[in-house]
Amino acid sequence: MSEHNSTFPTGKDVAREAGVSVTTVSRVINNVPNVRPEVRDKVLATIKALNYRPNRVARRLRVKRSNVLGLIIPDIQNPFFTSIARGIEDVAYQHGYSVVLCNTDESCDKERLYVDVMCAEEVAGVILATTNEADTHLQQLGQCGIPVIGIDRQVRNHAIDSVLVSNREGACEAVSHLIGLGHTRIGFIGLPLGLTVGSERYQGYLDALAQHGRTPLDELIRIGDAKQSSGYQCASELLALGCPMTALFVANNLMTLGALDAIHERRIVIPEQLSVVSFDDMPLVAYLQPPLTTVVQPAYQLGQTAFTLLHDRIEQPGMPVKHIRLQTTLVIRSSTAQPSGWTVEYGGDHHIKY
Repeated sequence: MSEHNSTFPTGKDVAREAGVSVTTVSRVINNVPNVRPEVRDKVLATIKALNYRPNRVARRLRVKRSNVLGLIIPDIQNPFFTSIARGIEDVAYQHGYSVVLCNTDESCDKERLYVDVMCAEEVAGVILATTNEADTHLQQLGQCGIPVIGIDRQVRNHAIDSVLVSNREGACEAVSHLIGLGHTRIGFIGLPLGLTVGSERYQGYLDALAQHGRTPLDELIRIGDAKQSSGYQCASELLALGCPMTALFVANNLMTLGALDAIHERRIVIPEQLSVVSFDDMPLVAYLQPPLTTVVQPAYQLGQTAFTLLHDRIEQPGMPVKHIRLQTTLVIRSSTAQPSGWTVEYGGDHHIKY
C-alpha cells in the first residue's frame, strides 16, 4: 500500500491503489453501468481494504438523490405519533430510506428551525404534522425542491398531498353512542380549533347533537392544548359545574389521561357516575379499570400510507395532488353505560340525582 497524505483515504487513494481513474472509482461507487466486472470487483476490494467512506454530502450532490427523509411531528411522547413514526420508518427502511425525526412541541419556531435543517440537508422529502396550518414554511421547502406530505392535519393554502383520518365522522359516532345510551348532558374537551383535528372533532360533536335534536351547551365545552395537563384542567372545570354532565367525550389521548386524573381525584366512579369516551386509543387502555371506550385511529397504517404517498411523489413529481382519509373505528368497552340513578357529588356541596 502507498502512503497517504491524509488521515482518511480519498477517492484518489482508491484509484491509485486499484490502478484505475478517479472517474472509474466514482462510477463504481454510484453503481453506474458499463464498468467491466473485473474492474468493479477490484475497486470494491480496494475500497474495503482502505476502509474508504465516500463523503455523504458530496456523493448526494453528484447523484442528485438523497435517501434521507424528514419527519416533523408535534410530540413523540404521544403514542399516536409514536405509531405513525414506526409505520413510516418500517416501510421507508424496506425502500432504502432513512428517517430523521424532529419533535416540535407544537412550537412554530422549532418547526421553522427543522424546516431549515431539511433544506440544508437536501432531504428527499418531508412528512409533516404542522403546528400552524396557515403558515408551515412550505414555500421554503418548495423552493428547495423538497416534496412534502401533510399528516394528521390539513395544510391550508398549499396544494400538497395529505393523509388524514375521518375525524368528524369518528367524533360523531362516539357522541352518538353516548346519546344512544340515554345521556343528555355530554361534556366535550377539544383540541385547538385552528387545527384540522380540533375543528373536525368539535364539528363531529355538534353533528351528533344536531342529529338527535340536542342543543349544544357552552358550559359543557372546553378547549385544551392536546396535553395531559390541559385535560386535567378542563375536566376539573366541568366537574365543578353545579349541574353535572353524565358523560364526557375527550378529543385526544393525552388530554384523556389528564381528565381521568381529575375524575379519579374526585372519586367519581366510571361508568356508574360518569361515562367516558376518548378519541385515540393508547397502549393498555383495554386493561384500565374499567377498560376505556375509544375512537381508534389507524396510526401505523397512516404512517405507512404517508410514506407510500411521498415515495410516489418523489418518483412522479407531476402527479395530481392526493388527499387520503383513513377510517376510524369506535371500540366500545366498559367505560360507557346508561345513566344510572346514582346520587353524585360534584363541585363541593352539590348533591344531584339523575
